[in-house]
Amino acid sequence: MPYVFDAYGTLFDVHSVAALAESLFPGQGVALSQLWRAKQLEYTWLRSLMGTYVDFGAITEAALAYAGGALDLPLDGGKKTRLMAAYDNLALFPDARPALAALAGRKLAILSNGSPAMLRPLVEHAQLAATLNAVISVDEIKLYKPDPRVYQLAVDRLDVAKDEIAFVSSNYWDAAGARNFGFRVFWINRAGAQPDELGAAPDVALAKLTELASLIAR
Repeated sequence: MPYVFDAYGTLFDVHSVAALAESLFPGQGVALSQLWRAKQLEYTWLRSLMGTYVDFGAITEAALAYAGGALDLPLDGGKKTRLMAAYDNLALFPDARPALAALAGRKLAILSNGSPAMLRPLVEHAQLAATLNAVISVDEIKLYKPDPRVYQLAVDRLDVAKDEIAFVSSNYWDAAGARNFGFRVFWINRAGAQPDELGAAPDVALAKLTELASLIAR
């Protein structure tokens, strides 16, 4: 059974940019990071609904511009460039590398909203290229999750039936979308969040990625 992972928020900590944001805007780093991420997700959903796709880099830049403006934080003097560059070097969550190592020998892939231009340096910086069998981007079909056609990309690339794929995400909306599509879904609920009421619950909720290996049939 292949195991397909979301990237942003599941393997990679999107809020690892908060340290840089705090150094640039003391006292506002966390707020900037949180609003940036919220708008980043919102813009993917809205652009999919409007049929006005732009890649994740453009989405991320637009969300940063909004967050800076909303918080009255000037993104001049190279600050915007530095914050955008930080997305190429997001930190792996501490449980990510050992979890992937524990699943060695199985097909492992990423299915992400990220563009190839964003995912490539991210995976290389984390030294995961040799660990992953595929890095799949929504850019192939120019739609964002949770559109069912995005999850079909993993079926097509890995050449297996959808009910043979284990999908792993820390984003509940993504987990629900994958479950609705027909994947077996593991929701990584590190923060103990309340599940959304979307009518498609994940199969298993875990507190950390390292709990995966003990639950997956060998």
